[in-house]
Amino acid sequence: MHALDQDDDLADFEPREITIDDVTRRVWVGGPGAGAGAGGPAVIVMTEMPGISPEVARFARWVRDAGFTVWMPSLFGRDGAVPGADEGAAIFRRTCIAATFRAVATGGPGAVTDWLRGLARIAHQACGGPGVGAIGMCFTGNYALSMMLEPAVLAPVLCQPSLPLDAPAAIESPPEELAAVRARLEREDLTVLAYRFAGDAVCRAERFAAYERALGNRFRPRTLPDTAARRERLSPFFARHVPTPHSVVTAHLIDEAGQPTLAARDEILAFFAERLT
Repeated sequence: MHALDQDDDLADFEPREITIDDVTRRVWVGGPGAGAGAGGPAVIVMTEMPGISPEVARFARWVRDAGFTVWMPSLFGRDGAVPGADEGAAIFRRTCIAATFRAVATGGPGAVTDWLRGLARIAHQACGGPGVGAIGMCFTGNYALSMMLEPAVLAPVLCQPSLPLDAPAAIESPPEELAAVRARLEREDLTVLAYRFAGDAVCRAERFAAYERALGNRFRPRTLPDTAARRERLSPFFARHVPTPHSVVTAHLIDEAGQPTLAARDEILAFFAERLT
């Protein structure tokens, strides 16, 4: 068991430097398909802001321990670090203005989604199986939907998708992308799982309503009560900068039997198993 209040060295994952379209990122890989020729369908775990925290790594381990091969790209922040209040805020500001990550309503996701689709192709080739799962959280929440333009991605999960920050009723994907994704969902009988807390001030009910309009009954929303959120012993970043329940399967998850957040985790794992095995 890794302590959530201490930096995580991620020693049980293999760091790989992966270059796609001349952009190199570190990806932490772990699970039955981490070795050459090994099995275990791939799941891309995309971190929330401000980086791969111990809670994000804990979720990746749950995915790995369920029999999948985790591919966890380093997108921002210090990998494995407990999110500090000042450092986390600085990472948030830098990422918001980066051209690769579009945090405001500018007509579409940043170039990072192209890279992530390339990662999905690599992971599928390495691990085999019918396809790849993808989960995005907060800043990366909608990325799992954008990745559906890659045929290898079969099981997208959106946890508290938070972009665009300046338009709570908008979706980060442009209309033509949403239309293409919906057509694929209908054609291949696929669905999208999505999670938020009822009182989340960043991922609000208006955003889920917009997803439902765009994707119809292929969008499967789950809204958890605020009382289901963990409120104690949060990291300094979350304690200072995230005043409402937000992170369903990481910082605000209560790791106790019978808790709605733990049930959400189990539903996600079952979704991956249904689509990928």
